[in-house]
Amino acid sequence: MDKFIVTIARGYGSGGRTIGKMLADKLGAQFYDKDLIRLASDVSGINEALFGENDEKTTSGVFKKPKVYKGDVIAPSESGFTSEENLFNYQAMVIKQLAEESSCVIVGRCADYVLHDNPSVVRVFIYADEENCIRNVAEVRGITDRKEAIKRITQTDKERAAYYRAHTGREWIDARNYDLCLNSGNLGFEKCVEIISDFISIKLG
Repeated sequence: MDKFIVTIARGYGSGGRTIGKMLADKLGAQFYDKDLIRLASDVSGINEALFGENDEKTTSGVFKKPKVYKGDVIAPSESGFTSEENLFNYQAMVIKQLAEESSCVIVGRCADYVLHDNPSVVRVFIYADEENCIRNVAEVRGITDRKEAIKRITQTDKERAAYYRAHTGREWIDARNYDLCLNSGNLGFEKCVEIISDFISIKLG
């Protein structure tokens, strides 16, 4: 199999991260999630905490015009070097570098958009029904109160949607952004991994 990059957008509680890690382990690929924050900090010299504060979140209002990613970065000497826009720019730079180096699975951070012109990319969206998300949040995050779990799921998905819109000008849940949209609640994690793996072989040979 030739080099491949799988980007995984995921609803909170859908198990998207777990599926991504399982896929990377199965195919012997690199796996990147929150370590993208550290790598972007290393490249830019910007404090890692700033990246963490803005990780898949945006302060842009719903009606504010998106600052769609164009592939540039703002230099240290320029105004806006530590802006939300530039934090994204540096993270996108790292994503592009990683995609050039080896086969990998990248979770979140609008990687599907950043790499949209890369022919080796398979773009995946993982979602699940509310009950399965609540169950997964309880198991992984230890949030056993149903109302609290629903609140966390709703808020996180809202933040991810706003973040995606702010940096891509697109809607996060629009199926047209992805090659595969999989319901992990119906399929289960292992079946999702199997489907993605098979699709990689079909698309990339």
